[in-house]
Amino acid sequence: MDNAKGLIFITGGVRSGKSTFAEKTAASAASTGRLHYIAAGKSSDEEMAERILLHQKQRDESGSGWRTWEQPAGIGELAAAYTKQDVLLLDCLTTLLNNELFGTGGRCESPELQEAVKERILADIDSLNESAGALIIVSNEVQFESFEAGSVSHIYARLLGQLHQKIVGMAVQAYLVEAGIPLLMKGRKP
Repeated sequence: MDNAKGLIFITGGVRSGKSTFAEKTAASAASTGRLHYIAAGKSSDEEMAERILLHQKQRDESGSGWRTWEQPAGIGELAAAYTKQDVLLLDCLTTLLNNELFGTGGRCESPELQEAVKERILADIDSLNESAGALIIVSNEVQFESFEAGSVSHIYARLLGQLHQKIVGMAVQAYLVEAGIPLLMKGRKP
């Protein structure tokens, strides 16, 4: 994965090992630039606070020199801070969508709001992808779950699926990680 360029998408189930794989991928891709970690997570409860601390500890102990940006929404605002030598890791798209969709104060049932959130996230990802040498996006796979049609969970899962399809379309590589094993789904092995 040395000197990887472009957008790399990594998805998988909860606790599948996707973040660890993404961090290793980013570290091996950063030969001349800096490593940047865009953390979309917000500490909303004790479990999330523990997960955030664990991820911070793993990055600190890696010795890779991560620069962390706590950015729960509006990730495109960061684009000017990066160069074509930099490697960005966004962890994670599912949390970003949650923050963007439910942090608006609007009714998430509104098709106009859903479309606006989706387009804003895609525009922000495009901005980051244009400014950096490599952009690695981590997301959770929720499409295997069953949701009641029209429910908030169904709306969220549908939007996430649409984002996944668009982002994979932009990606040079896409991985599914299960039980710590990354499976290349799109692109060529490095």
